[in-house]
Amino acid sequence: MAEDKGKRDSIGMSMKGGRTNNGFVQNEDILETDPDPGSPEDSPQHNAVDIFGPAEPDVKDVRPYAGMPKEVLFRFSGQARYRVPREILFWLTVASVLVLTGATIGIIAISPKCLDWWQAGPMYRIYPRSFKDSDKDGNGDLKGIQDKLDYITTLNIKTLWITSFYKSSLKDFRHGVEDFREIDPIFGTMKNFENLVAAIHDKGLKLIIDFIPNHTSDKHTWFQWSRNRTGKYTDYYIWHDCTRANGKTIPPNNWLSVYGNSSWHFDEVRNQCYFHQFTKEQPDLNFRNPDVQEEIKEIIQFWLSKGVDGFSFDAVQFLLEAKHLRDEAQVNKNQIPDTVTHYSELYHDFTTTQVGMHDIVRSFRQTMDQYSREPGRYRFMGTEAHGENIAKTMMYYGLPFIQEADFPFNSYLGKLDMPSGNSVFEVITSWMENMPEGKWPNWMVQKTQPRSALKLYQELSLLHANELLLSRGWFCYLRNDNHSVVYTRELDGIDRVFLMVLNFGDLSLLNLKEMISDIPTRVRIRLSTNSAYKGREVDTHAITLDKGEGLILEYNTRNLLHHQTAFQDRCFVSNRACYSSVLNILYSLC
Repeated sequence: MAEDKGKRDSIGMSMKGGRTNNGFVQNEDILETDPDPGSPEDSPQHNAVDIFGPAEPDVKDVRPYAGMPKEVLFRFSGQARYRVPREILFWLTVASVLVLTGATIGIIAISPKCLDWWQAGPMYRIYPRSFKDSDKDGNGDLKGIQDKLDYITTLNIKTLWITSFYKSSLKDFRHGVEDFREIDPIFGTMKNFENLVAAIHDKGLKLIIDFIPNHTSDKHTWFQWSRNRTGKYTDYYIWHDCTRANGKTIPPNNWLSVYGNSSWHFDEVRNQCYFHQFTKEQPDLNFRNPDVQEEIKEIIQFWLSKGVDGFSFDAVQFLLEAKHLRDEAQVNKNQIPDTVTHYSELYHDFTTTQVGMHDIVRSFRQTMDQYSREPGRYRFMGTEAHGENIAKTMMYYGLPFIQEADFPFNSYLGKLDMPSGNSVFEVITSWMENMPEGKWPNWMVQKTQPRSALKLYQELSLLHANELLLSRGWFCYLRNDNHSVVYTRELDGIDRVFLMVLNFGDLSLLNLKEMISDIPTRVRIRLSTNSAYKGREVDTHAITLDKGEGLILEYNTRNLLHHQTAFQDRCFVSNRACYSSVLNILYSLC
């Protein structure tokens, strides 16, 4: 019975035209009509050809339904009401991707360059012999520095700068190096140094070290081979014939040592005089010899491979001397030549900053750049050029398309025996006015004052680290006299200003309203040398400052000074940037 029923059902379906939808309900809008029993449509084979054969069905009055064959679906997809929305969505997607890509590129293009690690915080200079003695032998050492890393991190220090620790004599603060690849035993071993580097990096800090390429110790093996005329080392130092009579040396010319008296010293082994810009125990290397330059390059590579993050190259202005031996001009032409013995009594036109010297310094930069290719491992380069005028100092930044030092160290503030408002102002503005565009300033390594406090330093360093006004903002000076310096730090996009008031003279009374007409009547003390004043408000009509007192004041304003015509010649910025509070980003198209 069941078998007969199944046959009847099958025949019934066939009589209705043989249309099946594989179990899905057919669209109700399709009218079912009983075909004429005698018509060709009654043939199941003909139905199969209509739907699945090469003839395309007429779908003008048919809506898509679930489970329809792909041939029929393709016919629907080509209709305008389905094709147009699909194409609109496609092009909207393409446009959205292009807009997002363009916005990303635009943001990157207008954003100022991110601060590198050497720009992000202070450098802490350590003279290892006097810092921390870990083995109780009376000398500070590398292990002692490692023991104090936790303390150093509390100072918000980003970079440690360790002065000369190479194997050397005690003369001239260990600048007479006997071996550039060895640690002096009083400081520890190479293993101690490697452990220190690893510990510094584990703390998220960086390490730079001193390097004095101008000269070596007279105990260095290079000098011993040179005085004996051994192979390529014969010309590693600067040798010239000189006269020796009755125990007295008659030098080739009147060139003087930095420490006074002739810069030539007679060597009895070689029977010639060698040149030394500093003490006679520190003979100058001959940087006109390519072999010497290659030796120094290999030493730089040696310490970079140990994990050092950068160098401070000292005394680089002395790297070359004039090939000729002409006397240098006297400052006082009427002075008897035999009495000219002090370094300051000559113009040092032939023994400092010679043509080609900067090429050598740039070669140091190129060597270090080979180790800066790894992301996050940029190698810093600083130079110390003592006694140079500001124009010559700025040359160590390099040229627009030729990188040299990241910055020459600014020691001008440390040279002020009696700081005053005028002298501090002159140091700051001379640097900012002469610094090449886009370069980074620095302010050194200050003399300790009796009223200095560790807490004040910590607060200052944290403020600098956390405030864009201080790390990115404009510097606009308002006033300077023999007593005080007043200046602001401000940044486009931030409606706050820091006003710095520093007093170097006696008790002073300042009227800030006379300097900034729209300053609020009362402003808040953000930081003070007197910790009791922090957070208080002061009347800008009359601020009283004790000798040596300094204030960082904070107030809100939209009228920034660097936009005002009257202050345009008084405002400076290293890298121009603006802040967007909406996007919380910096951008450079201000």
